[in-house]
Amino acid sequence: MVPLPGPPWSLQLQLFLLGMTIFVSVSRGAQLELHMGSPRVEAVEGTEVVLPAWYTLNRMMSSPKPEASPYVLWFLEQSGKEMVQVLSYIDGKLLSKPRISLVHTMPSRNISLKLVQLQEQDSGQYKCSVNVQDQGNSMSGVGSLELDVLVSPAAPSCHLHGVPRTGANVTLTCLTPRSKPVAQYRWERLPPRVQFFFSPAIDSIRGSLFLTNLSASMSGVYVCKAINKVGSAQCNVTLEVTSGPKAAVVAGAVVVTLVVLVVLSVLVLLYYHREKIQEEPANDIKEDAVAPRTLPWTKSSDTISKNGTLSSVTSARALRHGSTRPGALTPTPSLSSQALPSPGLPRTNRTHPPTASPTLGGVSSSALSRMGAVPVMVPAQSQAGSLV
Repeated sequence: MVPLPGPPWSLQLQLFLLGMTIFVSVSRGAQLELHMGSPRVEAVEGTEVVLPAWYTLNRMMSSPKPEASPYVLWFLEQSGKEMVQVLSYIDGKLLSKPRISLVHTMPSRNISLKLVQLQEQDSGQYKCSVNVQDQGNSMSGVGSLELDVLVSPAAPSCHLHGVPRTGANVTLTCLTPRSKPVAQYRWERLPPRVQFFFSPAIDSIRGSLFLTNLSASMSGVYVCKAINKVGSAQCNVTLEVTSGPKAAVVAGAVVVTLVVLVVLSVLVLLYYHREKIQEEPANDIKEDAVAPRTLPWTKSSDTISKNGTLSSVTSARALRHGSTRPGALTPTPSLSSQALPSPGLPRTNRTHPPTASPTLGGVSSSALSRMGAVPVMVPAQSQAGSLV
């Protein structure tokens, strides 16, 4: 017998590949594809945004049963932080963070995420995971997109650095505390002399404006605008250029005022220091005071013996007239001194009764000695009326 020729090898290969395709399609049942919108979404702070996401099922044959409700999870991943779950829909229950929700009511194949009242910290990468049960098969898909929340420039602050006088140089600075993306700065001068500034006079990144060789015509109001792709904000500073003499007069007045204040302060300190020095001797208690020196007596009518001690004129006259004021202090004779007759004068035999030494304020002589009193000799009076 002659065997029948078989099918060509090319036909056998085609049949084999078709059988394998049918087997794979039946075993897999259906395919789920998750679709995301643009990979990067931008939104402005304070507004709302929708992160688009939906899925499709590609069936090879029609299914008699409807597909089950999907499981949906949304996550937020930020640089340097752990990934956190912001929304979940499982078994018909929806849980989410504040200001976050799904756009469509579930169950739905559109699982887009909605955020309201956006804040800068909402920026990051959002990841979506969906899982669907179909004819006993579990199908899932994962997708992600980036959200960037932009911030309009906050109100900047303007400052003037330098002394605005004729011929000098000054710098005007402008800076905003918040801006995303980073703001660019522009300077201009308001009417009546409108003027716009460009590099190198202006630094658009740091917001500085350099004005050199000032003149009176450069005085005016200068406005700085901080601008980014979201919005703008501005501030202004007034520049008043003064002439040299006027500036010198102002500076001289300031210097003179300072000098006068310093001089007055020094005078006040010296005055109080002098008062303090004058008060210190009055408050000191001096002990062991030195007795006063013996003063010479030059009157010819009142003679003092060589060996005697100094007697006041008042005491001599009191002895001559034989009267003393009550309570007056009479000098006490010294124990070591003796009255000697003056040469050339006759000695008289008249005797005087001893005179008691009165005390001052009832203080005894011993007490006076302890207090440092010096005993003084009372001179005797001769018949001629002179003191001996």
